[in-house]
Amino acid sequence: MLDLPELKKRTVQELRTIADELGIEKTSGLKKHDLCLKILVAQSEQNGNRYGYGILDIMSDGRGFLRVDERKQKPLTDIYVADTQVKRFGLRSGDLVSGPVRPPKENERYWSLLRVQTINERDPDEARHRANFEDLVPIYPNERLRLETAGPDSITGRFMDLVTPIGRGQRGLIIAPPKAGKTTIIKKIANALTQNYDDLRLIVLLVDERPEEVTDIDRSVDGEVIASTFDRMPEDHMAVLELVQSRCKRLVEHGEHVVVLLDSITRLARASNLSVEPSGRTLSGGLDPTALYRPKRFFGAARNIEDGGSLTILATILIETGSRMDDMIFEEFKATGNMDLVLSRQLADRGIFPAINIELSSTRHQELLYDDEELQSIWQLRKALHAMDMEAATDTLISGIRKTKTNADFLAMAKETFRNT
Repeated sequence: MLDLPELKKRTVQELRTIADELGIEKTSGLKKHDLCLKILVAQSEQNGNRYGYGILDIMSDGRGFLRVDERKQKPLTDIYVADTQVKRFGLRSGDLVSGPVRPPKENERYWSLLRVQTINERDPDEARHRANFEDLVPIYPNERLRLETAGPDSITGRFMDLVTPIGRGQRGLIIAPPKAGKTTIIKKIANALTQNYDDLRLIVLLVDERPEEVTDIDRSVDGEVIASTFDRMPEDHMAVLELVQSRCKRLVEHGEHVVVLLDSITRLARASNLSVEPSGRTLSGGLDPTALYRPKRFFGAARNIEDGGSLTILATILIETGSRMDDMIFEEFKATGNMDLVLSRQLADRGIFPAINIELSSTRHQELLYDDEELQSIWQLRKALHAMDMEAATDTLISGIRKTKTNADFLAMAKETFRNT
């Protein structure tokens, strides 16, 4: 029987071959991680056993439950983990735990984990010696995540590489009015990252979203899509947030690089406002100040770890919605990120995409993400674009990107133009 670490070493094609031999159907659309877990379950069932896995959620009394996505593993619901196992292996909320399970006995409601076989796809002994996320040293992002890819679909990625470069550990806001193309930008970023980097864990977190939008993004993105749709209770939105936050921290503790694309932090704050215990104070628009703590704690977890992993969070935030509460949420978050990508409804209405306002968009300490020659060229480019109005600047940059195959070619062309003027 192949264990999870061994399966992760196999290619997707090899995994599909194993799945076919085990009689697993409909594997063509599965991501590698889901395919590995289905193989584990099928292997265990062939041997007359049951195998379970899930994200650990520890209760206040020390007991835990493995939260299982029922769409992916219908025979099992949440799996009970005894407090003795939690203490013995030093388990933390957000750990991906797997192992053999047994069905509930009389008067029991849940399946129970018999033995911890893997923790975060690693040997259990390895998890005992990991550091705490809060003890890791955060530094400025200093390693760039390039969004440029080959082909004509790379315009958005190349545009962002020139205007708002992203580093590992970036904490960025995508500031978006309605109908400015924020969902499209999220999909472009996600696909560029998965195409360019094999070492990234990509999570797209959708809060209070339409179900059909969730399906569209799930089918468009080669990454993990976690959603809490608008027809669920605000408490459900916050529970999903806490689980994703814990999961990301556990991965970073193991030195992994995680990227979370959140849509949107505005809806998250609204859900928090409805689920938090009233403090007796109210900000403009009916926003309780304590409602911002959990969204800020999540957004603030983004960081680049010195000699370690990183957690990158890019979150959309809504503006110009006509809601006083949304305006207040934006005011509270606008200085918390170290990258701002500002979308323009005016550009979108005129059919200019990506509808990015170059003058208002920027990345803090971008000198750490470019080499010296690139940085000089970028400064010259921005100086020239700032002399134009918003529409002309964005249109000029998009036109230049379309005329060249790579950003290196574009900057060389721009440099030659600057020299001749």
